[in-house]
Amino acid sequence: MLSRLIEFRPPRIAQLLIAVAVLWQWLFGTDGEGMSEPYLGVALGLVGFAIMLWGWALFKRFDTAICPTATNRHLVTMGIYRFSRNPMYLGILLMMGSLALMVGSLPFYLAALVYFLIINGVFCPYEERKLEACFGDRYLDYKLRVRRWL
Repeated sequence: MLSRLIEFRPPRIAQLLIAVAVLWQWLFGTDGEGMSEPYLGVALGLVGFAIMLWGWALFKRFDTAICPTATNRHLVTMGIYRFSRNPMYLGILLMMGSLALMVGSLPFYLAALVYFLIINGVFCPYEERKLEACFGDRYLDYKLRVRRWL
């Protein structure tokens, strides 16, 4: 089951989890009293969007496939990739966390947590194996220097 998740794109997974959170909120009316920090949420969302966009722009610049299952032509290690091996995933996670902070209810916090667990447990290991097979020692050296998330 988890291995089949690779067939889905991470932004779609995030959208699905947010839709489930919205539905849960609508059906059960969970109260987010005291769990809301809207200003912090907006700031975190802007940071997440900027990180995601920076990573995406570098992939586009080097004509590197964004889809996790596509073949990579280049190993991008500059810009935001000096600090995180997965800035696009990190950006989406931060945006989901920002939504949770703005809404302040448990379903949105859980959506962000489930997204992290799926990406960290399924997508990152899959991509790391793929990149190691494609780029060998060059990727392994990069992996030793740069953390998966931050």
